[in-house]
Amino acid sequence: MPANEPFDPSILVLAALAAFVVWKLWSVLGVRTDRENSAAGRFPSPGRRIGLAPQPPGPGFSPPPANQNRWDGLAEPGSKGWSGLDVIAAADRAFDAQTFVEGAKKAYELVVEAFAKGDRELLRNLLAKDVYDSFAEAIAARESRGETAEAKVVTIEKAGVEDAQVERGRAQVTIRFAVKLISARRDNAGVVIEGDAERPIEITDLWTFARDISSRDPNWKLVATETIH
Repeated sequence: MPANEPFDPSILVLAALAAFVVWKLWSVLGVRTDRENSAAGRFPSPGRRIGLAPQPPGPGFSPPPANQNRWDGLAEPGSKGWSGLDVIAAADRAFDAQTFVEGAKKAYELVVEAFAKGDRELLRNLLAKDVYDSFAEAIAARESRGETAEAKVVTIEKAGVEDAQVERGRAQVTIRFAVKLISARRDNAGVVIEGDAERPIEITDLWTFARDISSRDPNWKLVATETIH
């Protein structure tokens, strides 16, 4: 799953589990908006996604270096994601969009699979207390019914910046994930009652990350998620 790579201060929190363990970086995770049966109970519900309405550049904004192709492969030219990355890069010169997206992909796998496994210890280290409580409650309810869940990210087909902005010193980036996922829920006899333990399903998710760019803390926090289908 996460690669054991040297820690880069600009890397997205959760970019590598090893880095997280060493540095004890914490991430705040929002609760999903999708209902449990949309992907065999990956996450508890309800939840919400933070809207990213376009905002004008704030004080101190300076144009980014001239490079018309700088976000190729990360965002669609002319999109809010593309222009928003320009704003973030101008406000935070240490921002590395490629590293950010790669870290988000690792975070996606880690959280999806940890929740399915009911790995409370790992989730406790990754989630804020209130969000962890929601996840733990869902896991406990599953266990009380004698059920188990399994989830494996087969492949992340695409991860691109859907939206981005800086508002009042807070950078926000929404990543659209197109994922193939094996997800299933089993009853106390081990029979699959939801999902499919062998055939992957296609999922499109939006995950929103945020960071106070005036802070010395380099961590990006996952603040909200939404499943499109």
